[in-house]
Amino acid sequence: MITNLLRGAAAFCLALTPLALPSPTAVATTAAVGVPVLAVLPLEDAVGRLPVAEEDRTGYTRDSFRHWNTGLDAGDGCNTRNEVLLAEAVQEPSVAAGCKLTGGKWLSYYDNVEVLEAGKLDIDHMVPLAEAWDSGANTWTSTRREAYANDQGAAASLVAVTARTNRSKADQDPATWMPPLPDAHCRYIGEWTATKLRWDLAVDQTEAEALKVYAEACETTVVHYNPAP
Repeated sequence: MITNLLRGAAAFCLALTPLALPSPTAVATTAAVGVPVLAVLPLEDAVGRLPVAEEDRTGYTRDSFRHWNTGLDAGDGCNTRNEVLLAEAVQEPSVAAGCKLTGGKWLSYYDNVEVLEAGKLDIDHMVPLAEAWDSGANTWTSTRREAYANDQGAAASLVAVTARTNRSKADQDPATWMPPLPDAHCRYIGEWTATKLRWDLAVDQTEAEALKVYAEACETTVVHYNPAP
């Protein structure tokens, strides 16, 4: 329940349009002490906030990012992967002992494919682990990398998609890979940008140029992000 509420609220924010913006500048919502505020930006402005730096994959291994851990609710018996599947289901699956999921229905927005078996879905890290490493996570502690790899604090960070699209994407950025469904491109660029801003990750020059091109074409897309704790 906690997972669904958190991800549902974040998804609502991502669905807002530029008409909700009082100005083209960032808007900070009122938040409790210690809670990161929500930034709301037109995509072009959000892309402009990304720092540009050379990428470095030296020392990277996937094991540098512990995933999938016990998730938001350590007592529900579900790991992060299954919590995401439960949160993103358009038809809720049955949950058996050990968080075994049966039934249910999901919509993979990368390719607009309806999936009826949880096992046929991958949970995609919006910004792949290797790309995150290249872009600044190589300086993080192992605890912060684990938090990144299991981030359910933003709807954009982890997304249930068909295995074939996730594996086609691999560790590529938008300069070399985009979802096969053209109608998904603006959402994808918005969520990619939001994730990099949330985790204070850089972009390389080629990636920055690609994001700017997409931002020009996606002029009605709005980016919402909370800086990661």
